[in-house]
Amino acid sequence: MNSPSDAEQSQIGSDAAHWRADITSLVFPLPEHGAICAVHRGAFRTLLGTDPTPEACIGYFARYESAFRAAAGAKIVRKRIPPGTNLHLTSRDIARKLLEADQIERGERP
Repeated sequence: MNSPSDAEQSQIGSDAAHWRADITSLVFPLPEHGAICAVHRGAFRTLLGTDPTPEACIGYFARYESAFRAAAGAKIVRKRIPPGTNLHLTSRDIARKLLEADQIERGERP
């Protein structure tokens, strides 16, 4: 992804996740990175096991927001994404953090 647009830039300071129909993705700001993170509908399809509505995607994000944010942080470090550069998450990125959270909850080591 590229640097944030003016419209995206206004969202960076906010914690609001929202649906962007033009890219069929949920986007959420990463203020600490100065960028936007997008998750395509296809990633949600894999995670939810069904063809999701935008509302279902937003609900899933709200339920597992900490895993989404952890996945974004891990991808930034792993890929050395420069500050201010937008990124996207795949279902694999998110599933990895969901699995780690589940293992920790059960007292296992990820």
